[in-house]
Amino acid sequence: MVLKAFFPTCCASADSGLLVGRWVPEQTSAVVLAVVHFPFIPIQVKELLARVQQASQVGVAVLGTWCHRRQDAEESLGHFLEGLGAIFSHEPWLQLCRERGSKFWSCKATRRQAPTCAGAPGEDQVMLVFYDQRKVLLSQLHPPVALPDHQAGDAVAGAGGLAAVFDTVARSEELFRSDRFDEGPVRLSHWQSEGVEASILAELAKRASGPICLLLGGLLSLVSAASACRVFQLWPLSFIWSKLSTCEQLRHRLEQLTFVFSTQKAENPTQLMRKANVLVSVLLDVALGLALLSWLHGKDRIGHLAEALVPVADHVAEELQHLLQWLMGAPAGLKMNRALDQVLGRFFLYHLHLWISYIHLMSPFIERILWHVGLSACLGLTVALSILSDIIALLTFHIYCFYVYGARLYCLKICGLSSLWRLFRGKKWNVLRQRVDSCSYDLDQLFIGTLLFTILLFLLPTTALYYLVFTLPA
Repeated sequence: MVLKAFFPTCCASADSGLLVGRWVPEQTSAVVLAVVHFPFIPIQVKELLARVQQASQVGVAVLGTWCHRRQDAEESLGHFLEGLGAIFSHEPWLQLCRERGSKFWSCKATRRQAPTCAGAPGEDQVMLVFYDQRKVLLSQLHPPVALPDHQAGDAVAGAGGLAAVFDTVARSEELFRSDRFDEGPVRLSHWQSEGVEASILAELAKRASGPICLLLGGLLSLVSAASACRVFQLWPLSFIWSKLSTCEQLRHRLEQLTFVFSTQKAENPTQLMRKANVLVSVLLDVALGLALLSWLHGKDRIGHLAEALVPVADHVAEELQHLLQWLMGAPAGLKMNRALDQVLGRFFLYHLHLWISYIHLMSPFIERILWHVGLSACLGLTVALSILSDIIALLTFHIYCFYVYGARLYCLKICGLSSLWRLFRGKKWNVLRQRVDSCSYDLDQLFIGTLLFTILLFLLPTTALYYLVFTLPA
């Protein structure tokens, strides 16, 4: 006789133990629901099955044994499991075994009683049928269409016992509540053994993720197309976008979201794991950003930050003013060119005065600007940190300008001195051949070159000092 054994795919990697399920004599089939892991106490297994049978009205019993031979030391366990048929008496007694390092299974169904028919063997043939418990339970969410009695009977008969399988799995929820049984003395393997992610809600979320990803992918493609417009590639806008870290971070976040919500199927497990890692990093970044947002908007911390910003800017400007006044004197006892020193010092002081006036002019709007900047934390903590970096760069823009002015003057002096030094050696820079060639100069050229070289050489210490001072904070 051929016996059909419906085995759940989630139990294929379970440890050795007992097969728990329901026997359907009308269809000559066994529906395996879970695997009880070894070690176990038989009386506790019987108490568990009695509670499940009372709560679900399903004849749950021990159908046989399951042996997963992963190591050579576990081969002796199979002989022990074979003797459990005397404790859990069931006809027929299933013996499923998966060999170590092989895809083939060993399936047997033995009977202790003698066969009724003469010449019939005492061991039945087993047809192993795999099924997914999650999909079976998910199908129960959709109500079946009512059919007439004769059509319903034909449908059930034609399904070959599938209706009994569906009904058994749907009514065995008490067995699948892993939070009640797995923490006790009896440990089971079933479709919820891996946690809440295997529940029906997770399956429904998985089904709904397709349309959601399609919608978000379309919106992100529109944003990408708008950001790639030629208007944003013009010189002023392209220069600003390349200098602001916020724009770079937003571009990176857009690429991450486009990759996560893409409807293209992952080609290999590595790409799938990369997508999962990117999704987790984005969610963690957004969670930290929301925590920062709640902290900023609590106890009026933004107002206190805005009130402390102007005094800090005034303090920095006062320190810079003292530094410039020190440079305009005799810094560290060095003898500077007084005329150039006074010109550079007054130029920087005037620049500093303009910047502080601009800060005081913007002081009434600082709190509102910070409030809107705080809302950017909803996009993630990294976006808020990039905006903070840009704000600090804008508040110290005058110091960066001092560095640029000093670096440009120092570069001009060095280039002029190197060019005049080649004049003294009778050489010049060939622009066409990009090399230094010999050249003969007349007396007037040598006199003017000597005069300019002397002037640039004596002005170099003053320019170098300003360049060195403003290079350190930059």
